[in-house]
Amino acid sequence: MNEGLADKLYLLKYEVDEESHLVIKDQKTCRDCERKPCINRCPAEVYSWEGDRLQVAYENCVECGVCKIVCPYENIDWRYPRGGFGVSFKFG
Repeated sequence: MNEGLADKLYLLKYEVDEESHLVIKDQKTCRDCERKPCINRCPAEVYSWEGDRLQVAYENCVECGVCKIVCPYENIDWRYPRGGFGVSFKFG
């Protein structure tokens, strides 16, 4: 079986919290960032640019931590969701 990334992400099970576990520390830092690697590297497409703000669809997060790793300004406050929330079944 040769599944693509989208197929594997579809198999994840998670409980969405009303409180985000991903926080942008400073929107101006994101506006000034030329490459915006969080948008390009996140496999779950959590980040998008709308107007002059970086939007965070935290409910799509697969808890891989790539966004925190690739942000050159350490501008993303990333932590695991509260107990009982987030990914409960990880494929792979």
